[in-house]
Amino acid sequence: VIPGNSEWNTGFTEELLPSSQQVSLLYHISYLCLAKFPKLERLLRMRAVETQLLFGSSEAVLLKCVGTSKNLISSLFPMLTHAIEKNKPTLAIKYLEKARAWITEIIQDVEKIVQRYEVHNKDVATTTSDVITEKKETEKVLVQLSKEIEVLTDEIQKLEVQLKETNEQLAQKEKEIEAKNRELLSLVRDVAAKNTGLGIFAAIVPFIGPIVSSIYKAATAPDVAEKVKALEIQLNQLTSDKVSLKQEVWGLQVKTIDLRMKLAKLQIDKGVIPEPTQLGEVQTYLSKIQKILIQLQKFWEHVFSLLGIIKDRTFVGEDLIEEPDLKEEFLLSIQDASKSWESFGGSCFNAAQIFRVKSKDAYSFLEIDPSSLSEDVWQKEYDSVKDQLEQLQVTADSPKEI
Repeated sequence: VIPGNSEWNTGFTEELLPSSQQVSLLYHISYLCLAKFPKLERLLRMRAVETQLLFGSSEAVLLKCVGTSKNLISSLFPMLTHAIEKNKPTLAIKYLEKARAWITEIIQDVEKIVQRYEVHNKDVATTTSDVITEKKETEKVLVQLSKEIEVLTDEIQKLEVQLKETNEQLAQKEKEIEAKNRELLSLVRDVAAKNTGLGIFAAIVPFIGPIVSSIYKAATAPDVAEKVKALEIQLNQLTSDKVSLKQEVWGLQVKTIDLRMKLAKLQIDKGVIPEPTQLGEVQTYLSKIQKILIQLQKFWEHVFSLLGIIKDRTFVGEDLIEEPDLKEEFLLSIQDASKSWESFGGSCFNAAQIFRVKSKDAYSFLEIDPSSLSEDVWQKEYDSVKDQLEQLQVTADSPKEI
């Protein structure tokens, strides 16, 4: 069995955590900006509550992934081991079908959540459009912007040019990483195709890290191991470069947010609705979370396919029963698989905890009426959010292991 292109990196929470934090903090800033505009404040509150509910549903799906991982470890793998040891291919097929039924249910659940993110993001876009429309109406009362507003606007535009250039560099770096990952995956696929033990292991452990480790341990093709190691080193360097660029992007974004908040304060004082830029950023980070969930869906579809291949090619023809060496390889792979699936379950649990926190505590600001805040309290509230945004600059990402 040759691994496909959907091997999963169990460090996916590294992307999920900052995105969910940024969504709540950007909602908070937008909420403060719309304090004097009740109609828009209500719209924003509605969207923020919808995000809370969506995060709650996301938590439930990820906990289901945790449960299925545990079932594979505690139920499927022991049953497969028993079936193989007792030479009962029919029983093994039955167990594999049961596992595929669990996975089918997860695929359907994740797909529904992904579709809800799609609809929700469109709703946030509509709210952003509503704010822009209302803003144009309030701007009609101003004949001329003050010099201070013009200066701030000019500074923001310069930062946005710098931010665009840095984002382009980041996008290029991500393309390089993607190409290098494809190269590594192709190499791993070739090795698995030529080595029965690795092929079996790759079928029940669809995680690139453990497969690479198995190539090193096999020590049957030192030249291949050297190529894999070289690719690992290159990928780690590219990832490090990507992290630096992401930190630079986030630093520029924080500076831009701060200037926009100063501009917003001036506009609010003149009775003008500020630009809904933060809502646009909310859409960006919701899309990132949606992308992670789409990857999760593809991962489970890949696992479903691999289990089907094992069932159709191995047990139906009773190859596993007739070949003692092959049987031993499979039993050893099952033992190693438990560790990898345990790690995956732990990652899903961490992700679920992120959604749990972000669906509750992070939205406590909705309990406060922003229009009732004094200027000093409003400023303290904003300073608190700004501090949290700046802290994200440090913790937003870290290099992933292959």
